[in-house]
Amino acid sequence: MQMRGHPRTGRARRTRATALALVGTLAAGGLAACAAEPDPDTVTVLNSATDTAEHDANQEFFDRCAEPLGLSVEQISVPAEQVASKALRMASSDSLTDILELDGSELPQFAETDGLRPLAEIGVDTSVYSDSAVAMGSFDGTQYGVARSVNSLALIYNTEMLADAGLEPPTTWAELEDTAAALTQGDTYGMAFSASPNADGVYQFLPFFWTAGGDEAHLDDGAGAPALQLWKDLVDAGSASRSVVNWNQQDVNDQFLSGRTAMMINGPWQVPVLDAQDDVDWAVASIPVPEAGQDPVPPIGGTVMTVPKNDDREREENAAAILNCLNSQGNQLAWGERVNNVPTRADAADAYRAANPKLAPFADLVTTARSRTGEVGTRWPVVETALAGAFQSVLTGRSSPDAALDNAQRQATAGE
Repeated sequence: MQMRGHPRTGRARRTRATALALVGTLAAGGLAACAAEPDPDTVTVLNSATDTAEHDANQEFFDRCAEPLGLSVEQISVPAEQVASKALRMASSDSLTDILELDGSELPQFAETDGLRPLAEIGVDTSVYSDSAVAMGSFDGTQYGVARSVNSLALIYNTEMLADAGLEPPTTWAELEDTAAALTQGDTYGMAFSASPNADGVYQFLPFFWTAGGDEAHLDDGAGAPALQLWKDLVDAGSASRSVVNWNQQDVNDQFLSGRTAMMINGPWQVPVLDAQDDVDWAVASIPVPEAGQDPVPPIGGTVMTVPKNDDREREENAAAILNCLNSQGNQLAWGERVNNVPTRADAADAYRAANPKLAPFADLVTTARSRTGEVGTRWPVVETALAGAFQSVLTGRSSPDAALDNAQRQATAGE
């Protein structure tokens, strides 16, 4: 069962023009919630749980929390890329749901409208969450969203291929290049990653860019250029396929399962598929870093639940009660195990790590992960587009790393 959670980095993306239209429209009208005489005992949720298994799993947890409160929960589920526009239409007709679940990268566009209720005002306790989860649910220092679980990226490798070659998983960039080269033979590449010109590719580039010291607010400061050079070197050496510029994260997983790559960068949303097959023995390791001893800095992905402002404070408090229950230690742990994501509470994350040692590297990586919007806020969509253009131009031989990032900075700041 593949739950919503990777970037849908990614899967819940909008163009910059759409994001700006959304902000402008909601700023004019606010995010009015549930007028039209809603059932006082029903909490409504807008999310992207269109997959039957995902929808049913969500409902199970909603019911678990709602029934002791004398409430029921009704989900309105639309494809991830339609959540924002659906919320806009509902807000314009004063029928927005009591809980709005957004991709973490979307929250700033909504919070900027002043249409979301700060969680502290309605008694949602966020003191026990990881710093990265707090950052993902915050805008301008105020927390508007809470994530039950989050995900990030790691190095997933074919244990048999590495063992046959007498190799250990690489921990540094130099080891990554050497290991990938040694594992490349026949129609099998040593390494695979997504460099598609969209959110999938950017999500996979960020661990290398950020760990090198790259700054999304100052793309042209030179610090991120070595990350572009690393990707270019892997492709130029033949250790990674030139087709990475076209592969999304699912394509990368397909390459891994078919034996056409020995290692890949990917996330825990692939675990159900990996577990369902018997052809490839796999394990998870941390993402290699430029120098030994550094902590990797991957992006944090997933969704956050927010509470749109409502003239009916009782409805807001009912939504808050549901959120507090969903995010108890036991429920977070159970949900994280259900969706192969890491709980955001420190105590639940520790229990998850102990109970799921094979996936422990994901839990460790989340502790140093960063929110994509934490520094640039509502500017993230244009920065994301600029970064995608940078690695595409480098990998296709049209630009050097420094020149690509210089151009990306001009693109990201155009019109400011």
